Amino acid sequence: MRSKERISYFYDGDVGSVYFGPNHPMKPHRLCMTHHLVLSYDLHKKMEIYRPHKAYPVELAQFHSADYVEFLHRITPDTLHLFSSDLARYNLGEDCPVFDNLFEFCQIYAGGTIDAARRLNNQLCDIAINWAGGLHHAKKCAASGFCYINDLVLGILELLKYHARVLYIDIDVHHGDGVEEAFYFTDRVMTVSFHKYGDLYFPGTGDVKEVGEREGKFYAINVPLKDGIDDTSFIQLFKAIISKVVETYQPGVVVLQCGADSLAGDRLGCFNLSIDGHAECVKFVKKFNLALLVTGGGGYTKENVARCWTVETGVLLDTELPNEIPDNEYIKYFAPDHSLKIPSGHIENLNSKSYLSTIKMQVLENLRYIQHAPSVQMQEVPPDFYIPDFDEDDQNPDERMNQHTQDKQIQREDEYYEGDNDNDHHMDNS
Repeated sequence: MRSKERISYFYDGDVGSVYFGPNHPMKPHRLCMTHHLVLSYDLHKKMEIYRPHKAYPVELAQFHSADYVEFLHRITPDTLHLFSSDLARYNLGEDCPVFDNLFEFCQIYAGGTIDAARRLNNQLCDIAINWAGGLHHAKKCAASGFCYINDLVLGILELLKYHARVLYIDIDVHHGDGVEEAFYFTDRVMTVSFHKYGDLYFPGTGDVKEVGEREGKFYAINVPLKDGIDDTSFIQLFKAIISKVVETYQPGVVVLQCGADSLAGDRLGCFNLSIDGHAECVKFVKKFNLALLVTGGGGYTKENVARCWTVETGVLLDTELPNEIPDNEYIKYFAPDHSLKIPSGHIENLNSKSYLSTIKMQVLENLRYIQHAPSVQMQEVPPDFYIPDFDEDDQNPDERMNQHTQDKQIQREDEYYEGDNDNDHHMDNS
């Protein structure tokens, strides 16, 4: 065990003040609640707290198409009528509404994940946390599932500059489709998603048979679950699969998406996990002592989201938190009992022992195919990078990049799957 980990935590108060709309389940306000809870437990005294930079359009375009980034930059509730034809093309509408400060919101949460990756790359910390990040559904050229910019893909691209192999783990109730799709054809990122699958549940992807293609074959792992999975069965499955993944793939760094909509009682979820069960996954991943980037994700019962991510911040700091929530600005949300932990739920568990053991066997079987793949074990140093061309004249003078920032943009040409069109993916049906 290394001596005390250094933990960097990213937060910008502006991220919690945007509003998706009156009937929209996504409430960024949950991020303010989380932050105040973290402060009320004095956890900030054990971490380095940073305000992230707002990601530049050119940084967002490391993954997203330039026209899509430009569109997000321009669109506002007041200019909607000018962009009516583009709304459908980029999938903005009911699920992904246009609201005030939308682009700045994207810049902040993406900037947090990019900054977290850079601090890990430069070995300035061992664990980096951005609860505002984890928006795993966004596609190269479109919004999806409340997600506009895929901060996780941007963070992973950053990590690939220093690490031959990145492991992505996703415990959101929804399939991490945007991240899987971005790296579906490469063995340099292994994606592992535990999620509800079936009954037309969003986004409709994530069958155990989706395993990646070409160089990426067997480097996408999907663990499709049914309603009502409980702590015991989830944790057992999680530990069995993740320990084998780490042993086989030997990643240099882990990205962990901690969507809290897999908790019992979530507005959009259908699992039975308690906060302790959810946090046990974080504890388990931390034990590998690998560089670790932790993000938020889904979570639509906001007081439980705040509880969960606060407990998990404690886990990452090896700090046990008292169950009585200390007084804070949002204490009224935690009434009547003001307790930190929530019990597991009462949805019937439709995951039979035999179903879970079949899924586990299939996943472990697929992992055996890569056990002896020399490219993964041998390739310690990523291939050469190239520097993209920046046209100085095209850039807003405020966003012109100094040499140091340009150096940080270095990117491999073949990092994304070929073809600019999302429809090239084998089942982009979300």
